[in-house]
Amino acid sequence: MVERRLVAILAADVVGYSLLMGDDETGTLERLKALRNELVQPRITEHKGRIVKLMGDGLLAEFPSVVEAVQCAIEIQREIVGRETDVPDDQRIWLRIGVNLGDIIFEGSDIYGDGVNVAARLEGLAKPGGVCVSGAAFDAVEGKISFATEDMGLQKVKNIAKPVRVYRVTEGEGSGDIAVQTQDDLTLPDKPSIAVLPFNNMSGDPEQEYFSDGITEDIITELSRFRELFVIARNSSFSFRNKAAKVQQIASDLGVRYVLEGSVRTARDQIRVTAQLIDAKTGHHIWSERYNREITDLFTLQDEIVQSVAGTVAGRLQLTAEDRAARKPIESLEAYDYTLRGQSIIAYTMEDNLRARQAFERAIELDPILTRAYVGLALSYNIEWFNHWYSSADSPLEHALEYAAKAVSLDNTDSRAQLMLGNIYLSRLQYEDAKVHLERAVELNPNDADGYALKGIFLQQTHKYREAFDSYRKAIRLNPYYPAWYVWKLGSAYYDARQYESAVLPLKEALNRNPKFKRARLALAATYAQLNRIEEAGRQVEELLADHPDASLTQEHRWQTEDVEWLEHWLEGLRKAGLPE
Repeated sequence: MVERRLVAILAADVVGYSLLMGDDETGTLERLKALRNELVQPRITEHKGRIVKLMGDGLLAEFPSVVEAVQCAIEIQREIVGRETDVPDDQRIWLRIGVNLGDIIFEGSDIYGDGVNVAARLEGLAKPGGVCVSGAAFDAVEGKISFATEDMGLQKVKNIAKPVRVYRVTEGEGSGDIAVQTQDDLTLPDKPSIAVLPFNNMSGDPEQEYFSDGITEDIITELSRFRELFVIARNSSFSFRNKAAKVQQIASDLGVRYVLEGSVRTARDQIRVTAQLIDAKTGHHIWSERYNREITDLFTLQDEIVQSVAGTVAGRLQLTAEDRAARKPIESLEAYDYTLRGQSIIAYTMEDNLRARQAFERAIELDPILTRAYVGLALSYNIEWFNHWYSSADSPLEHALEYAAKAVSLDNTDSRAQLMLGNIYLSRLQYEDAKVHLERAVELNPNDADGYALKGIFLQQTHKYREAFDSYRKAIRLNPYYPAWYVWKLGSAYYDARQYESAVLPLKEALNRNPKFKRARLALAATYAQLNRIEEAGRQVEELLADHPDASLTQEHRWQTEDVEWLEHWLEGLRKAGLPE
């Protein structure tokens, strides 16, 4: 007969376990064993709990009392802060912990069921050094334990049918967070700040999601033109797609005051868009509107939304007649549709890159003056060049330059066109030309995180390291859910400036986001070697060669540069790390 009981489940795992093991397998195992024996096991026993199982990077425990389980979790996280103070921050062991109250199945000494699965998912939502508890657990302990919490709202978690209400314990977690994060908690900027969440696709056809995404991206781009606003970058906003989180939590995570959300429904030649602007500080809706338009009026509709939002948030902003005149109307909605398809496809795989290119080419056939299609086409060729997906003497970089220049000639007020052309010139080592177009891009769109990141690359390659650090950090603030390449470039800038200790954390963060990131792995290996941490450097090289067996000093020597001193410094680190010739 199946035995079931209502119990509290505690799930814990080690933050960045694979990276810690890669850096120092023996030392990490010894320190993890000491943590379990000296702190975790005694606290679980003290609170009448039982460790059900140990995994390589975590554990599962059950408690007869949810009060004891939550108190145990908080105490463990508090006490971890005082351990390993002599270990570098990037090598310290931190835990994430989740606590749930649920009906579970007992079989021998093991436990099963959704109650266990929810606890594991909660642990994944916790911050490093933090604790998350389910709504059921919170209701059971409220008023019985004195601790601060933050309501994260309903969260959709993997393999659980219904959303789970989650509370984050905010007491006692701070030291852990500060130790492992690359930036401090976000504070509100000194000007109106906003995040535009991906508009919901209400058409009933999941294949049409690219269209609602395209409209959202256009609104972000147009709002970003206002210097008086602070606008969060696209991919940070889009990270909240389909997440049942409260607006206040989203605003807190992104460091903004206002959130814009909405929906898009298309049917034949009609489009309906709803939009609402929320003040996250109060939770009040301060503006909302529903638009029913002919689909051919899409771009006028976007202008109306932008103007309403900008005017409401900043109080005094208007799209000027000059701005309106400078924006070229799109002649063909079908061409716009193909461009959006291309943007939704493009990625760092050869097959997707070619599919996206075909969509951009079709858009240009339909509308030969569509600026953003030329920008997309230039990007596809730049990606091909960067990844060496070509063998002929006909370099994709030449095509990228041609199409980026065409985009700027069609509309020199388009920040994305200016940014792309500056990026291509940067790849060609034409620094003066790159500077002109990158600065123009940031001037046109002072909220474009990629603009600051690419400007950082220019400053880094021209040895203006302090300014480069500032530019990368500006990009990261505008894009809190930044891509791995932002922190790779920040770490590599520290390497170039010979500030090796500062380079370690951002490079490890880049690899944490993308473990197969070749450039970041190379940079971390070289950094460890320059710090005389030769064993750790060697392990990075071994892991690199497992994923990229063709990596070599000869290959790196071919890297396009006229900066001999930089190249020698780069090769020196890799040679010390043991990268083969």
